[in-house]
Amino acid sequence: MFNPNDLTNMLKGLQDSIKNIEEKQASKTFTAKSGGGLVSVSLNGNGEVIDLNIDKSLLDDVEALQILLIGAINEAYKNMENDKKNSAMDLFGDLGAFNK
Repeated sequence: MFNPNDLTNMLKGLQDSIKNIEEKQASKTFTAKSGGGLVSVSLNGNGEVIDLNIDKSLLDDVEALQILLIGAINEAYKNMENDKKNSAMDLFGDLGAFNK
């Protein structure tokens, strides 16, 4: 039989889980390198660039620098997004506990 309190408790648990995942995600750091380590970019879990390292040898080659920066930023962002997806999939897997 349907019990509204069970649904309320399930939704509250889901909200708490989502909030917990978001907090954990925001505190993570995602780093990617390009050009064999000539460029390194770090993002936080919110997608904000928090660190950037550029080898001095690239300062005279703007075109190469741009390409390597784009590559490193895109890779770090992809890593962050994949981590978010994995966290969401883990949450959905945990929802099976509510079906009992």
